[in-house]
Amino acid sequence: MNVAITSGHVVPIAGEPIDGGTVLIRDGRIAAVGPDAEVTVPEGVRTVDAAGRWVLPGFVEAHGHLGVHEEGDGWEGNDTNEMTDPNGARLRALDAINPADRGFADALAGGVTSAVVKPGSGNPIGGQTVAVKCWGRSVEEMLIREPVSVKSALGENPKRVYGEKKQLPSTRQGVAAVIRDAFTRAQDYRARREHAAAEGKPFDRDRTLEVLVRVLDGELPWCQHTHRADDISTALRLADEFGYRVVINHGTEAHLLADEIARREVPVISGPLFTTRSKVELRNRTLANPGILTRAGVKVAITTDHPVIPINFLVHQVTLSVKEGLEREGALRTITLNPAEILGLDDRIGALRPGLDGDVVIWSGDPLDVMSRALQVFVEGREVYTYDEAAREGRVADPYYREAV
Repeated sequence: MNVAITSGHVVPIAGEPIDGGTVLIRDGRIAAVGPDAEVTVPEGVRTVDAAGRWVLPGFVEAHGHLGVHEEGDGWEGNDTNEMTDPNGARLRALDAINPADRGFADALAGGVTSAVVKPGSGNPIGGQTVAVKCWGRSVEEMLIREPVSVKSALGENPKRVYGEKKQLPSTRQGVAAVIRDAFTRAQDYRARREHAAAEGKPFDRDRTLEVLVRVLDGELPWCQHTHRADDISTALRLADEFGYRVVINHGTEAHLLADEIARREVPVISGPLFTTRSKVELRNRTLANPGILTRAGVKVAITTDHPVIPINFLVHQVTLSVKEGLEREGALRTITLNPAEILGLDDRIGALRPGLDGDVVIWSGDPLDVMSRALQVFVEGREVYTYDEAAREGRVADPYYREAV
């Protein structure tokens, strides 16, 4: 899709803001970003006047359950956790996403154009995550990358789930043991596989262990659900033992270990930040967490954990984090370039830069102002959301009926 967004206050994230700037999208990719006078708009390309508006890349939700935990549908629409096997590495969030989940429309209304969808935290090893665009008829059309990482959980959730079943793991010891045993089996599996290949012998594949070998080989990061400081220490300890790349997800008490996390260059996906202290693990929840971590040198992304917090409130969590100490300059990186870099998606999304996907949002003003709203949302150059200011309602393009753009 081809479109030129002109005369706006362009915030590329990867560069300095441009007053009176143009973003040119050709064939769904960003072709040029710069001052109006320096960007040539080819004849026949649709032009959108963004004068008086802010123009940003689409936001990136780094940890959510869009489409696998559908809003308002009860058990029938909740496919987040397969809580029958503590090791679900072979499971894929991709297989459970419903593109018709109304959460995707909410995402667009909040300027979120991409999301990393993850299994839940009921299992020590939950399964494979997937990055998708927030508009489309099918997961195949929405797909950015799959798998992105493997989801794992420490702490209260897996010990509660399996403790109620009176089986391993029912304690924090047991949860760590399940993860440790799984990686030990994966190491042995990799050695047997390599030996069989060297000998030219057939080898029976194991989908669960194949995924864990990819983690051991550094192909996939380990997205570790963890809240309490002691569980974060366990996450770091396990990563040290097996040498995989760990990403702390939630990290409610990560600020208590900020120096240690920074020393190891471990990123943190912080949030959700609007919840009550509904369980023991959350007793030290604070909106100051992202700021403390960032000042310590940790790369931070902010998440809603949708539907825990509605995904359209993603940017508001950033605003209140700024209020509690996150530096204003660079704050928007926590929902754009940082999550893209943390999860290896920065070759597609996260900034306004030539070569990246044409996912662009026109805002009425500074997105960190709670009175600002997303007015037009483009996904790969196609306008998929428009806010009708007269009717005071947002309208999402029907992905099943596509007019030429």
